[in-house]
Amino acid sequence: MRQEDAGQIVLVGSHGGGAPENALKAACRAAIFNDAGIGIDEAGIARLPVLDGRGIAAAAVAAASARIGDGRSSWDTGIISAVNAHAAAAGATSA
Repeated sequence: MRQEDAGQIVLVGSHGGGAPENALKAACRAAIFNDAGIGIDEAGIARLPVLDGRGIAAAAVAAASARIGDGRSSWDTGIISAVNAHAAAAGATSA
């Protein structure tokens, strides 16, 4: 991800977990991650509420539907498993 991605919709492909300060480097319009099976304490979608707080729509696709680390796979076969409030307000829903 680069600063030039600001304002864009990005298909990250990586899991949606990690430290809040690393949630997304650029101020994108929206981001789609892989839920990596969601996991304990919803670790695989931990970035979604953090990005919601930054006003960024975010969603995750089910790991069973798309390859982790492959944004193109998320686009081609991904099934949305989780959305944050900004994504929901834009019309995104989870399966």
